[in-house]
Order: sequence, then structure tokens, then C-alpha cells
Amino acid sequence: MKKKRYFSRTVIVLLAILFAFLFVMPTLLTITNSFMTQSEITANYGQVFDNAKDGKSYISKTINLKFIPDKVSFSQYWTVLLKSPDYIYKLWNSIILTVPIVFAQLMVASIAAYGFTRWRGKVRDSIFFFYVILMLMPYQVTLVPNYLVSDWLILNTKWAILLPGAFAPFSVFLLTKFMRRIPVSLIESAKLDGAGEWQIFWRICLPQCRAALYSIAILVFIDYWNMVEQPLILLPDASQQPLSVYLSQINAGEISFEDAASQYSTDTGSAANGGDVGWDALSTFVTEYQDALNELDKDEISDLVVSQYG
Repeated sequence: MKKKRYFSRTVIVLLAILFAFLFVMPTLLTITNSFMTQSEITANYGQVFDNAKDGKSYISKTINLKFIPDKVSFSQYWTVLLKSPDYIYKLWNSIILTVPIVFAQLMVASIAAYGFTRWRGKVRDSIFFFYVILMLMPYQVTLVPNYLVSDWLILNTKWAILLPGAFAPFSVFLLTKFMRRIPVSLIESAKLDGAGEWQIFWRICLPQCRAALYSIAILVFIDYWNMVEQPLILLPDASQQPLSVYLSQINAGEISFEDAASQYSTDTGSAANGGDVGWDALSTFVTEYQDALNELDKDEISDLVVSQYG
């Protein structure tokens, strides 16, 4: 009997390790491949990029998945972090938007969940049911009301993202369900010892909900770090949009002429890649032909820069 249990546990552990490896493998592959040189990336995954350009649905050649690069290169990080100011600027926009929302949601959800836990009555149940209905609604349903309200004062400012994010109902719902599991006898004992409502909230309830607070913080951070629709609608100014919007445009092949021109103008290479092109001339060219240039890919932009400025 013991041998059967030991065997079953071993099988379960091995299966868990296998599935964990399968889930972690894409992340590990992305991190290790980020240190590859451009030529090695093209040699291993060039077929994927060719498939994305010509619209094929089937990749005929075998993709070479490698965890260890042949030659470690930091050129990609150098280009992104030091030679591409837009990336750093968008990264700080994401941090400025996401971190305050996480802390604000934790604060609002903690106080609201304590109120839903301690307050008794039919009105409480009605308000909580309203919270559940709001939580079940997709963002697209509340997008128009959010836009109309923001249009009064805060449209195209970071407050249009921060204020709705701070009062999102998901955190309140999850923390309320967790806080209601705290034994009533524990709270009653604290009241007999002379503790007030604030002391019960701060010293009894919050420490008991520490695991839930950590989970909510992680979920909220992931949700708002990857947001795209909110900043696209509520932040028309591209300079205020977060990194998630910038990356989604790159993934969709919408790299603007300014990004390509910035790379060429700051390049110290030969004239063939636009190394001697001045940024002032390029910015003037962008202003005049922006609509037409947005439809070009990066290679076509490169040819256009070389042909225009030599």
C-alpha cells in the first residue's frame, strides 16, 4: 500500500515538473535568446519573420530553438535602453500609471472590504451585488461612460487612467470574500480587549489578509501593465501612452518613421545606413510626409532615407 502511494506521488511530482517546465520554457527561451546576435536570430528564426511578412499560414522549414546562444551579445539591450529614448520614456509612463493604481486599489479595496465585512444589512448586500455586476462587465461596456466623464476635465491626462483604475471592483470583491473568512470570535476578542474599529482593521484583519493582498497586487499589476485599450482611448497624446501601446504597435508592424529615423540619425556607421543624416532634416521630412511614411515598413524607410539624403 505504501509503495503504491509512493509511486503515485512520484508520478504526480514528475508530471508537475514536466508541466512547470513547459510553462516556463517560453520565458526562459525569450530571456536567453535576447542575448543572441542579430545574425544568429535570423539564422534560427528567420523563417518565422518571413512568414509574418508574406502572410503565410504554414512554416515549412524547421525552427531551431536554442537556449544557449553561440555568442553572447548585449547590443540589443544597448540599442533599446540607451539608443532608443522612446522605449525608456514609455517604460516610465507604464511605471507612473501602474504603480499608483496598484497601491490605490489595495488601499481602497482594504477599506471597502472591511466595511462589507463588518457592516450588516440588506443595503450592504445590494451594494456588493452592484460591485459584482460591475466586475462582470467587460471594459468595452464601460468605455463610453468613462470617456464621457473623462471628457469633462481629465481627458488626455494620466488621471483618466488612474482614477478609474483606483476604484476597480475586482479587488474589492476578492478581498471581501477573503476577509469574511476571518473568524468572528477573533474580532470579538479584540473588541473585549478594548480595540476600536481602526485597530481591528489594522492589527487583526490586514495581517490575516496578507496573502490575498499580495495576490491582488500581482494580478492588478499584470492587468494594468499590459493595458492597451484604456490609454489608446483616454490618452490620445502618444507621448503619455505606456509601453504596452508602444509594443503593440511594434508587434503589429506599425513602427513609425520617427523611430526608424531616430535610429539612423544616431547611428555612427556609414552613409549607407543613414549614419550622416541629421535629425533636423529628418524631422522636417517626417512632418511633410508622415501619412505616407506610416504605411512603409522599416526596410522601405531605410531605402527612402538613403535615397533622400545619400
